[in-house]
Amino acid sequence: MLRTRLCDVLGIEVPLIGAPYGPFDQVELAAAICESGGLGSLGTAVRPVADLRRQWARMRELTDRPFAINHTLRPLNEEAFQATLDERPAAISFHLGVPDDLVERAHDAGILWIQQVMDVQQAEQAVRAGTDVIVAQGGEAGGQGGEVSTVVLVPQVVDIAAGTPVVAAGGIADGRGLAAALVLGAQGVAIGTRLLASVEMNIAAEWKSRIVAAEARDTIKLAHSDRFMPPFSRPDAYGFPRSLRTAFLEDVEAHPERVQPAEAGPRIVEAMLAGRGHEFLPFTGPSAALVHDILPAAEIVRRIVDDAETILHRTAESCTRAAPH
Repeated sequence: MLRTRLCDVLGIEVPLIGAPYGPFDQVELAAAICESGGLGSLGTAVRPVADLRRQWARMRELTDRPFAINHTLRPLNEEAFQATLDERPAAISFHLGVPDDLVERAHDAGILWIQQVMDVQQAEQAVRAGTDVIVAQGGEAGGQGGEVSTVVLVPQVVDIAAGTPVVAAGGIADGRGLAAALVLGAQGVAIGTRLLASVEMNIAAEWKSRIVAAEARDTIKLAHSDRFMPPFSRPDAYGFPRSLRTAFLEDVEAHPERVQPAEAGPRIVEAMLAGRGHEFLPFTGPSAALVHDILPAAEIVRRIVDDAETILHRTAESCTRAAPH
């Protein structure tokens, strides 16, 4: 079994974290990841606190293993964050900013902090804040992220992490990606797009089918997302979504001035909560080009970990044979 120090820190068996998907219901998926030895995550974005508490209760019915609850600064819901502290998950994951004060509150509650960063400056902030795990998310990621490529960002973050486990994210969908991340110095990976196309993920079948059929260039980075996404809670936060194309997004990118934030934002939130978010904003990364089927989450996790272990062993043997005597 492939195991790294990340596993010891988070109390998991394999070095794989399931990405959070904002407002989308992913309880069954997250629980399946936990039961497979990884760390499942639950998003909180724009959902009422009563709804979140119902999700958390269901999660605990499905698994007694560690899981993470995610928050962001787009925007930060203080009521939901306090409810998370009261819930006492194993970890809080966070992105779109590094909030030192929230890290301290989580630690005071005995909760680990997983901080996603998109550049070196954020990584330095994360180290200073004393975060327990740093997720170096490259611009290939689906959902909201930065622009630096994963293969460039991960070693930079590893170099300044001061021993804090680093997790690679963005463009990773199979065992080759996990093996590459470990070679770059990471202690594990966070997987998003590949797990969207899982049996347990509660999104429209159309979205999953589009992921399976997609080529890498079918996803686009959205430069004008401020026209329809919730505002950031703090001035130093940033991030731009990556998504499969839709008629709405094509129009926003071609004619941003036509989109009225006061109308578009609430309309998209309403659609997401009603299970129609994919009609507007089907978050997906270019690693969709590596996704060829919809599988149970346990099978996805097993294949990724087993394939990575095989690749690393073969690479080590190949290098040993090629070395001069």
